[in-house]
Amino acid sequence: MKRYGAAVILAGGKSARMGFDKQLIKINERRLMDSLINKLRQEFHEIIIVTNKPEYYIGLSDKITSDIIIGKGPLSGIHAGLMEASSELVYFIACDMPNINLEYIRYMKESVRDTEPMACITRFGQWIESFNAFYSKNMISAIEEHLQNHNISINSLLSKVEVHYISESEARSFSPSWDMFLNLNTKEDLNHFINNIANKY
Repeated sequence: MKRYGAAVILAGGKSARMGFDKQLIKINERRLMDSLINKLRQEFHEIIIVTNKPEYYIGLSDKITSDIIIGKGPLSGIHAGLMEASSELVYFIACDMPNINLEYIRYMKESVRDTEPMACITRFGQWIESFNAFYSKNMISAIEEHLQNHNISINSLLSKVEVHYISESEARSFSPSWDMFLNLNTKEDLNHFINNIANKY
């Protein structure tokens, strides 16, 4: 099995704060999901979309899958993506994160070149960034056990396994404004992005 090669876009969630399905976000008349796929193809040969609306992607050549363990939040999506992926370490991003930083992705790969972590995660002060991150297929059984115990917290799971953490200062050398972790959670977020950033998109 290849060490790298697969990237997963999580496109689940209820999108309650956005007011419409975030899988349908458009930037400059182009669906954000399509832009994410095209950018990830520059670094990964396998793109997997985890979605509760597979009908949105009819005709797409990439892999489409849905949660296997239903109703457990983002960990369900991570689990489904890892089950489908054909590489050992799998990159994960959410469908509402518009700023993919390929240089940082390559840096994460290099940072775990000689180790075998269950995940490669970036710190943000005392917090962590669960996406724009790598997870190992070796985490599948740990995720299943975690969810069977009615625990859906990613942070709680990561506290139980070996994780390679990248410091905030390291990450900010690639993204001083932290925009590579930006989520478009609300219409206000989306409008701000379109008005202030998307002209460069």
